[in-house]
Order: sequence, then C-alpha cells, then structure tokens
Amino acid sequence: MLMPSIFGENLLDDFFDRFANPGGNSAGQRATGWNVMRTDVKESGVGYELHIDLPGFQKENVKAELKDGYLTICARSGRDTGEKDEEGTYIRRERYYGTCSRSFYVGREVTQEDIRAKFEDGILKISVPKKTPVPVAEERKYIPIEG
Repeated sequence: MLMPSIFGENLLDDFFDRFANPGGNSAGQRATGWNVMRTDVKESGVGYELHIDLPGFQKENVKAELKDGYLTICARSGRDTGEKDEEGTYIRRERYYGTCSRSFYVGREVTQEDIRAKFEDGILKISVPKKTPVPVAEERKYIPIEG
C-alpha cells in the first residue's frame, strides 16, 4: 500500500516514535528540513558566527538574503539517478529535488555589506557584526487647539 511521504517505512513505529522521542529524528521527520540546516551560533564581542551544515549542497545552490532585519538562507538540491540495461531501457529511474530555508533575525541596523559568508566542505560560515540599535528620538506632535 502506498502512503504519503510524511510516513516512513512502518506507520505504527513512526507514530509511536513521535511520542517516545518528540524532539528526535523519526522516519516521518526525515522528509522535513529541520534536520538539514543544523546551525551552530557563536557569540563574540564584535558579532556572531553561524556555521550551517549543508552536506551535499553545491555553493551555487545556496542563497543568502537580508530583508527587513531577517537573514534568510535558502538551499536547493536536485539529483537524477538512473540505471539502464544493455539495450538502454530504464530499469529504474529516480529523481530527488528539494529546498530548505532558515531565517535568523539580525536586526534592522545590519546591512548586506556588513555580513560575510563563505561556503566550504558543506558548511556555510556567516559572520554578522553586532550593531547597537540607534535610538529614534521621539518627535512630539502637538495638535493645535482653536479657541
């Protein structure tokens, strides 16, 4: 019987695994992206270092965007595999495609030029400086009273 991809090989084991290990990695959770972009965040005196695990991803398929104070990392993957017999007829053909993303609030004061990123050995390393929010002076607006 075919089941939706949210279920693993054994529906009942997956169901009970969620109760026994709610934060763990059951087969039903493998399809989601929460365990793909594991991130270490390290704070220093001048900023933050993010190390994001992206095994199997290529540098050109990883994008970082800064918008409204949120740094969003998106990664996509695609892979085609196939096997042929001597006559070239497909015996099996599989395609795997997927995307994952994760956002971090870095503050509205941080600009794109402030952030440094480097991708090597399946790890995206991002440096984000600490910036102190600039206090906005409260402007008093008086309503004229006629009289």
